[in-house]
Amino acid sequence: MKLTTRIQLMLMMFLMFFTWGAWYGQMGKYLFTSLKASGDQIGSAYATFSIASIIAPFFVGMIADRFFSAQKVMGVLNLLGAGILYLLIQNQDPDAFFWYILAYTLTFAPNLALSSSIAMNQMQDPGKEFPAIRVLGTIAWIVVTNIIGFYGLGDKVAIYQIAMFTSIVWGIFSFTLPDTPPKATGKATASQILGTDAFVLFKDRSFLIFFISSVLVCIPLAFYYAHANLSLTESNMTNVENKMSLGQASEVLFMLLIPFALQKFGIKKMLIVGLIAWIVRFICFGNGDGISSEWILYLAIILHGVCYDFFFVTGQIYTDEKAGEKIKNSAQGLITLATYGIGMGIGSKLSGIVLDKYTLTDAAGVVSHNWNGVWMIPAGIAAVVLVLFIIFFNDKKAVSREL
Repeated sequence: MKLTTRIQLMLMMFLMFFTWGAWYGQMGKYLFTSLKASGDQIGSAYATFSIASIIAPFFVGMIADRFFSAQKVMGVLNLLGAGILYLLIQNQDPDAFFWYILAYTLTFAPNLALSSSIAMNQMQDPGKEFPAIRVLGTIAWIVVTNIIGFYGLGDKVAIYQIAMFTSIVWGIFSFTLPDTPPKATGKATASQILGTDAFVLFKDRSFLIFFISSVLVCIPLAFYYAHANLSLTESNMTNVENKMSLGQASEVLFMLLIPFALQKFGIKKMLIVGLIAWIVRFICFGNGDGISSEWILYLAIILHGVCYDFFFVTGQIYTDEKAGEKIKNSAQGLITLATYGIGMGIGSKLSGIVLDKYTLTDAAGVVSHNWNGVWMIPAGIAAVVLVLFIIFFNDKKAVSREL
């Protein structure tokens, strides 16, 4: 790959995750603080990304892959997204916010698949070349959250103003990316788009258990994205966004450890470690305090790398191994649809209901939350998944491989 092409792809990843990181983790705090939204309204806002994730495969599979070059679709989507963000910025109604953010996420979600398509189309060996390109996304998330934290913008509309301006830059820049013309021909079948060709894998009990576990564990994941920032703020932690970026730093570290851990421990043990980490981090979120026991909150943040990489990334590798060449894409698409679509959709809505249940209002009308109660729910769900996985997952063919 040419150096100029590599730089272009790195900038693409940087702009995409800079835009996403500007608002996603802070949205719950912004809604609660600036728009006085209820827990249910916050959960519904986060559920829009799941709705968009379900619709995105149809869009990419039926339009972008068949009629237009991927980089042009990306450019149009982000310029359109910038326009929607401009309207969202003017809005002060938490009910109307749902429709604005739904419209925006519908323009954003397809970029996750488009960016991978654009990048991998330029690579001779994606397995070796893609990680060095993708890591710029994690770096971008760290950079933007630290900027937001340093200037205290986490609960202000500025998070969407930043996303709007970077969407414009990203949209214009997209038209300069290497040409990635449509390759698919003929009609797209529903099974190709939804990944139902991979249903044959459900005949394997261990894969079925992994699939169910993946959907269920996305429910706690949705709690983290929706409420971690607000929870840490109300726990008296300062500079929350800056400190939460340590989670992305740990994600980079544990991503690098995956090849060694796979060879040392294998798939099952790594997935179990990931699930245990989820339980521990939610207990820490519920019991830490930014004044007397801030180290507990730091532990919860840093565990993000183990939680995400050892379950979700390792799970993608497991799916890749089980599927084989013929249904590899279908299998990954099915997992993504079920987890980020269905699992996180359920989790986002449930997290809002739970937040309302544990919302407290004192005599002076000040609203706060019983975070210990909130975080015990996802901890309990993760514990159930862990027991399910230990008892029923027994795939002796799931061996570690050299990456």
